[in-house]
Amino acid sequence: MPLASAATSIDGGLYTWVTELAQRSPAVLDSAVRLWSDYGLALFAVLMLASWWRSRSSDPARTAMALCAPLVVVATYLVNDVVKSAFHEQRPCQTLHVVTVEACPALGDWSFPSNHAAIAAAAATAIWLTDRRLGRVAVPAALAMAASRVWIGAHYPHDVLVGLLIGVLVAWPLTVAAGRCAPAVVRLRDSRLRPLVAVGTGPASGLRGHL
Repeated sequence: MPLASAATSIDGGLYTWVTELAQRSPAVLDSAVRLWSDYGLALFAVLMLASWWRSRSSDPARTAMALCAPLVVVATYLVNDVVKSAFHEQRPCQTLHVVTVEACPALGDWSFPSNHAAIAAAAATAIWLTDRRLGRVAVPAALAMAASRVWIGAHYPHDVLVGLLIGVLVAWPLTVAAGRCAPAVVRLRDSRLRPLVAVGTGPASGLRGHL
């Protein structure tokens, strides 16, 4: 079965139902979803910045995890892009020719899995492991980002579900591994770079069990 036909058979009906619902919805809702879909990833950058800022008063392992969060997101994007390049799934709006909220991407702009969903899930995972309070914002925001990609017509539901899964599976072990950089954070707390990794100007208090 051709890849386009296989993708359509998985959840093409659900995709069509969602895009038709979007066409019947108020224009203000569609505009809000489109804005979130296009620019919402900026929220995760703000949350990662807040996570780093708050982690400076935490144990060194959490500080290391917060500092490495952007690198975790980049690594996840690269993994997701490799998968995307391997499958070459056309966008559903190209295959099904439905009317969508946002203009359909050009041919060759592959659909599976969703980069937006993978990036959002990776950021949310890193934030959740570092700061539960901020994670309670990041996790539903990641789910909303994934849903928005289907609503505007850019992805099949399975594209965003697999993107979310890749984001979690890549980001979780990388973020946990980043916590092992706690000794480096402790050394930085005894250096001129202390303001980047700790609150105040006093000497570091040690590894607190992370050596």
